[in-house]
Amino acid sequence: MSVSVRGTQLARLLGRWHALPARRRSPDYAALASAVRGLLADGRLALGVRLPAERELAEALEISRTTVSAAYRELRETGHLTSRRGAGSWTTLPNGHRVASSGLWMADDDLDLIDLSCAAMGAPEPMLAAAREAVEDLPRHLAGAGYHPSGITELREAVADYYTERGLATSPEQIMITNGVLHALDLILRLQVPVGASVLVESPTYPNALAALAGRRARISTHGLDEAGWDAELLLGALRQTRPSLAYLIPEFHNPTGHLMPPALREQLVATAQRTGTDLVIDESFVDLALDGQPMPPAVASFDRHGRVLTIGGMSKPFWGGLRVGWIRAAAPIVQRLAAVRVGVDTAGPVLDQLVAVRLLARSGEVIPARRAQLAAQRDALVEAVREHLPSWRITVPSGGVTLWAELDGPVSSALARAVEPLGVRLAPGPRFGVDGTLERFIRLPFTQPVPELVEGVRRIAAARYDLDRTGRPQWSEPALIA
Repeated sequence: MSVSVRGTQLARLLGRWHALPARRRSPDYAALASAVRGLLADGRLALGVRLPAERELAEALEISRTTVSAAYRELRETGHLTSRRGAGSWTTLPNGHRVASSGLWMADDDLDLIDLSCAAMGAPEPMLAAAREAVEDLPRHLAGAGYHPSGITELREAVADYYTERGLATSPEQIMITNGVLHALDLILRLQVPVGASVLVESPTYPNALAALAGRRARISTHGLDEAGWDAELLLGALRQTRPSLAYLIPEFHNPTGHLMPPALREQLVATAQRTGTDLVIDESFVDLALDGQPMPPAVASFDRHGRVLTIGGMSKPFWGGLRVGWIRAAAPIVQRLAAVRVGVDTAGPVLDQLVAVRLLARSGEVIPARRAQLAAQRDALVEAVREHLPSWRITVPSGGVTLWAELDGPVSSALARAVEPLGVRLAPGPRFGVDGTLERFIRLPFTQPVPELVEGVRRIAAARYDLDRTGRPQWSEPALIA
């Protein structure tokens, strides 16, 4: 079943479309069509959504039906709308405008390269001490086979205690240790999502999650976030209409926008998922990275009474990406089934890495506050640099996480990413975080690099953006590897 948007909902998304630049130099119908195309390009209006009937939208916008009819006709002519008599009209993109959401990334030896494509920090200072202690603790595990599909007991207990301290009572039997957060998602998809099943994700979202879903050949539908975050009515409406098998969401300092989902929506989300038979995969990769001292809302799983919520998290963002340790928190029977699935994938994770994770989690009271202070300073420096060198860009300062989501002054994200690479900056353009070519007006800027690199990176980006406007036909080389 397709997601549909009502006239009042679309009118709210369109906002003051009369005030857009196209309105001043174009007829009403052309300005309306341009505004709808803008919503599609920005990812605020998903693809495959059925638009309201012409009369309904005309009443919501308080304009003539003739204007809406002409706007729909223009959208069909430009390939942004597909209509079928008696069935309605659905949002699309013109042929040739599909952009894949997967990509490869590898480290670069160029010391002058400022890599703003990877949102991760180096290892914290206690990493070496934790590793040494883990090696000393290893001998007591050597007598066994070393295969622990659900993870070693010490780490499962430590992660369970971590959730309990957050107010979410958890037993070790509810925890499965994985080789990172993405591995956790992959195992869940193998167990819970049949090939071709419907899955709901946010737009924008984590690119590697989209790649994992594509690998399962899932039918992906999207909920578009705006500058304020999630639209509760649209998100819950999408769940009710599509009744997806699974929904993948990032409610804590969303990647890439940095939004934090309010408590009321968390509770409504779980209740709606129960009614629609949808499993919720909640990615808590950034939950420990609140940067402004604000209290955190209850975990989404705290509202779950029916085993619908599977929470994934890991060591990558608060500690170190090189320590490939993640976890799944779910009902104990689901954890047992996930372990059975894992036996056919990679059997078990490295014991030594898990011992290091145990030691680092014991030091979280030392590591996490230092990380927060470091990231807050780097965030503030990045915001100041963007406002100084790229004043026409719009940014919402996140209260946590590791990334800024910047709205550009034009749909040039991919072109800008290509143009800035010869200047020694690597960027992840907006379309990498969406599906089918949307989000060209956005770009993700992580603040995980030292302040001097962030400031210099913004200066180079500003220079490339200026050159884009001055060059008629830029001759950019296509990078071999794109994050």
